[in-house]
Amino acid sequence: MTEPWHASEDITLRYADGSLPEPDAWSLEKHLETCAGCAARVSTAVRHTAAGPVLAEIRDTVLTSVSPARGTRSTAAHGVPESTVRAVRGTTRPARAHPRPASRTKAALWSLGPAVRGSWLPALLCVVLGALLLARAADYAATRTLLLTVAPVVPVAGVALSYGPHADPLHEITAATPSGGLRLALTRTAAVLAVSLPALALTGAALPASGAPGAAAWLLPGLALTLGSLALASCVGCRTATAVTGGGWLAAVLVPAVAAHGGPFTARLAAQLSARFDGSQAAWAAAAVACAALLAVRRHAFDHMENR
Repeated sequence: MTEPWHASEDITLRYADGSLPEPDAWSLEKHLETCAGCAARVSTAVRHTAAGPVLAEIRDTVLTSVSPARGTRSTAAHGVPESTVRAVRGTTRPARAHPRPASRTKAALWSLGPAVRGSWLPALLCVVLGALLLARAADYAATRTLLLTVAPVVPVAGVALSYGPHADPLHEITAATPSGGLRLALTRTAAVLAVSLPALALTGAALPASGAPGAAAWLLPGLALTLGSLALASCVGCRTATAVTGGGWLAAVLVPAVAAHGGPFTARLAAQLSARFDGSQAAWAAAAVACAALLAVRRHAFDHMENR
């Protein structure tokens, strides 16, 4: 069994004096959320730095604002939460090594945030229901062709609407936490993919083929475009990146179909989709791997995307 990691004395001292590199500091802060022993050592180290007297003064100010005779019940009258007083007095209960399941559930739902609310989810439902109604009620045979045209950009749109200051009023705060940055972006992207991939794949399978590619042919292109959007977002921001990748895909499919001659438009569109799906799955897989590698290299850029 792997031994649990704990902060060494060197890391603790370097964190206290501010010389620990930023990624290592964030990793330590994340560890302190569940390790009371390391949290106590870091607290002791900080008290012996130049910030110690300032923290002691704040502690004394808070304690003097609360009547000791009335105990912690008086904190409500003074506007000081009971948990704050316990922390200042140094009697805060040790952190649990394993957070309660309910706390984990709340944290997971919080991290998903805009990915599971807002305008994207209703838009996805409209695409699914509209395709089914168009095929079943209107007996439109080329519905799968239209669905496969927009399916690869649906997850891309979800990413655009789930990460960034335009999507989350608390983005600046969440992005500054140890769980922010790329980790938060990937969590919300996973939520988008978990909803859109099965919904669109099952809808495509329920529609008549009518010469269009297979219902699952768009999955690798959709994944590659999503990872490409995230990788590009590290350079130009989330909204611009998703507009480039999503718009680029639609232009690459629709423009040649419009410019081609002969036959109905949906038949020409199906031919363009077949050219980009059939026989190109290996290329899409390679593109997805390349985008994932670039995203790993550019991961630290997500720590400074608050205004993009």
